[in-house]
Amino acid sequence: MSTILIYGATGYTGRLISERARAQGLRPILAGRDPDKLRPLAEQLGLEARAARLDEPERLRTALAGVAAVIHAAGPFSRTARPMAEACLAAGAHYVDITGEISVLEALAARDAEAKAAGIVLLPAAGFDVVPSDCLAAHVARRLPGATHLWISIGGFGGFSQGTARTMVEGIAWGTRVRRDGRIVELPSPPRGSADFGRGPRRTVGLGWGDVSSAWYSTRVPNIDVYFEAFPAMAAAAGLPAGIRRIIAGGAAQRLINRGIDRLPAGPSETARKTARSTFLAEAWDGAGRKAASRMETPEGYTLTAATALEVARRLASGAVPAGFHTPVTAFGPDFILGFPGVVRTDL
Repeated sequence: MSTILIYGATGYTGRLISERARAQGLRPILAGRDPDKLRPLAEQLGLEARAARLDEPERLRTALAGVAAVIHAAGPFSRTARPMAEACLAAGAHYVDITGEISVLEALAARDAEAKAAGIVLLPAAGFDVVPSDCLAAHVARRLPGATHLWISIGGFGGFSQGTARTMVEGIAWGTRVRRDGRIVELPSPPRGSADFGRGPRRTVGLGWGDVSSAWYSTRVPNIDVYFEAFPAMAAAAGLPAGIRRIIAGGAAQRLINRGIDRLPAGPSETARKTARSTFLAEAWDGAGRKAASRMETPEGYTLTAATALEVARRLASGAVPAGFHTPVTAFGPDFILGFPGVVRTDL
């Protein structure tokens, strides 16, 4: 099989992807910026390691020599996606990442023509963000052709990795972004709602999630909102006044918060990952009042990310997807998620 490179292999999610690949008999190349961290993991798994920093474009392109597809797992992707995408365009390697950041998806979508010219695929959000929700949204839109509105609600979490926590803190400056009439706009305050994830109604809070971008390309539904089950910390962060959020997003506050994040566990424990479940609800309606809704239950987010990102990269490396920008759905269709163990989809 063609070679896959995992960049950010020593991070929490990168390590999970690397270990899963090795367990499946694959021999990916492990990569990252720090050779001293890469070496022990590569020796443990019996794999090749290549060290290169993202701010060293020549060395990064050299690291991609002979690589068919890159799984980029080193965030925050607002800072790291562009240099890796540019290296992939130059090296002719397919690009896969696990972001959930709207701005990153939009920036990569804008490079569709470049990707086609280079003969590569740019496929961001190939993990928990946004494979299950993207597939469910497209399935509901398929059930209701001509839908004008789409709500995606997400519930159930087994915890966050340090990298995810940093990305979420970095995004505090943004208000709640949604799609209205095909355009991404920012609401002055986060909307509140409720969703039935199969356990009765739960309170939800609107958040700007990757689906605000990806679901548009996958469904062309012009109005899209994403809600999360309103566990206390998330609800409190979403409800902060805009002025406070922008202070928190400043450089000094970010550095202080990130020092605190460094003291947190790397991510959910193995026990938490094995026992936690996540649930998605997609609801669509049209101008005539017709509605469709479907619910999906999946394994815990990081476990699912390791599985989906690796499978996406495998398929891209085999040449199964036309060049250009893709979402999981435009590449593989709404039923892609059903090929993973523990995923159950129910039409309501």
